[in-house]
Amino acid sequence: MRIAIAGAGNVGRSIAQELIDNGHQVMLIERQPKMLRPDRVPAADWVLADACELASLEEANVAGCDVVVAATGDDKVNLVVSLLAKTEFAVPRVVARVNRAENEWLFTEQWGVDVAVSKPRVMAALVEEAVTVGDLVRLMTFRQGEANLVEITLPPTAPYVGQPIHAVPIPRDAALVAIVRGKRVLVPTPDDPIEAGDELVFVCTAAVEDDVRAVILGPTNADRHRDRS
Repeated sequence: MRIAIAGAGNVGRSIAQELIDNGHQVMLIERQPKMLRPDRVPAADWVLADACELASLEEANVAGCDVVVAATGDDKVNLVVSLLAKTEFAVPRVVARVNRAENEWLFTEQWGVDVAVSKPRVMAALVEEAVTVGDLVRLMTFRQGEANLVEITLPPTAPYVGQPIHAVPIPRDAALVAIVRGKRVLVPTPDDPIEAGDELVFVCTAAVEDDVRAVILGPTNADRHRDRS
C-alpha cells in the first residue's frame, strides 16, 4: 500500500518504519524543518509541508494513497488532516492518533476518521488482555463501521473447548478472525479445534458483544463477568 503519515515525531517515525518493514511505501509529511530527519527512516519519502494545507496535500499526491495516518501530537491537527484526507481526497482509510483522552469523542466519521487510536485506551486494553482470562476485552473500535475488535481468552470451563470452530454458534454480525495460541497466530478454519488458553479475536458490532461472550464462555460465566464489569 501507499501510506501517508502526517507527523514525523517518534510516533510517526515508528509507524513508518514498521510499515516499511512490512513492505509498504510510506511518505512522511512534516511541517517543522528541525523534525525532518530522513536518516532516521531512510526508506521513507520525506516531505516538508503543512498537512493541514490543501495545496500541500495536493502536491504530495495524497489522493493516490491507500491510507492516511494523522500521527501528530496535536489533536486539532489530526482532525483537520483526517477531514481533508477523507472529504477532499477520498482516501479509503484514515487512521488518527488521539493524544488527549477527553478529545476522543471528536474522532468520528464526521471528521473523516475510520479508526481512532487512543494511547490510554490501547494501554488499558493491553493490561486487561495480559491479565484477564474468561472475559471479553475490547481492543479497538472501528468508528466508521461501528464495529469492535475484541478478544476472549478461553478458560478450561468454556463450553466449546476441544470442539471444532464449525460447532460454535457464532452470532450474526460477529466473525472470528484469529486465534492466538502461545506464540502462534492461527487463521481459523472450520475444522480447527479451540483449546483452553486460546485467545480468540473477533470483529463484531457492539450490539452482539454480550451474545459473543455468552456463546464463548457459556451463559453462567458470561453473566458473572458482565456483572463484575
